[in-house]
Amino acid sequence: MTEQQINFFSTFGYLSFPGLMADRIEDIESAFEQVWQEHGGGHNGKQHEGKARSCIVPFIDQSEYLCSLLDDPRILDIAITLLGDDFNYMGSDGNYYVGDTGWHSDGTHKAEDPMHIKIAFYLDSLTGSTGALRVIPGSHYLFTDRYADRLQQDIRQSQECWAIHEQNVPAIIIETNPGDLVLFNHNTKHASFGGGKRRRMFTVNMCQRYPADRLEALREYIGKSARFWIQRKYSEQMVETATPERWKHLEQVRANDSHLAELSQQAREDMAEPSRG
Repeated sequence: MTEQQINFFSTFGYLSFPGLMADRIEDIESAFEQVWQEHGGGHNGKQHEGKARSCIVPFIDQSEYLCSLLDDPRILDIAITLLGDDFNYMGSDGNYYVGDTGWHSDGTHKAEDPMHIKIAFYLDSLTGSTGALRVIPGSHYLFTDRYADRLQQDIRQSQECWAIHEQNVPAIIIETNPGDLVLFNHNTKHASFGGGKRRRMFTVNMCQRYPADRLEALREYIGKSARFWIQRKYSEQMVETATPERWKHLEQVRANDSHLAELSQQAREDMAEPSRG
């Protein structure tokens, strides 16, 4: 990554990398579809009907080939540059998206918290009218300035607050083709509109290593994954095929997710199905 890219990400909270993974995209798509076939074709082992988003968590862990994305020098360069050489892999999700996805953030981390990022792989060509990602530059500065705080409060009520539909909220539209990567800070406000009923996308989540005095915060964060009904953050395949370099990015989470199984059991009793996102 260049100094300019690093500065851009720090200021605006997102980056795009057109064609970065074009040389692997055919195999990535094949592995993506294979995972879905092995898991019933849709959400919670059922066929995808196109009425609601289908989601698998963790996702890249289900395929030895997709696991190897964590070993790709390009992915490592992005993560190490932004998060440090001891960054954590925080899991992944695979999706068939349906229709619009309203404005939201994937995190509400404060400036002093470890930074969390998401790398998104879009497997269909997407434009502003067919579900391309939209981001609001600078919106990752939650809890640190008045603009972001106000945006957090009002954005899901755009009609009432600003007399405009959500899709007309001022934003950058990042049109993508298979092989492109999009990167954004978990706090960054994002959405998509006009997408079809089987929009393919998966993400890889990463964060800075948690300091020793913040491990309880890490465990609390890991516990939020109970809504997906998973026993551990990673599959055994992800762990067993790990290179020494990959293990460096797994070991802190692996050492702090033993409580997840009990929380997931409680979630199974409380929820009709695992979370769709």
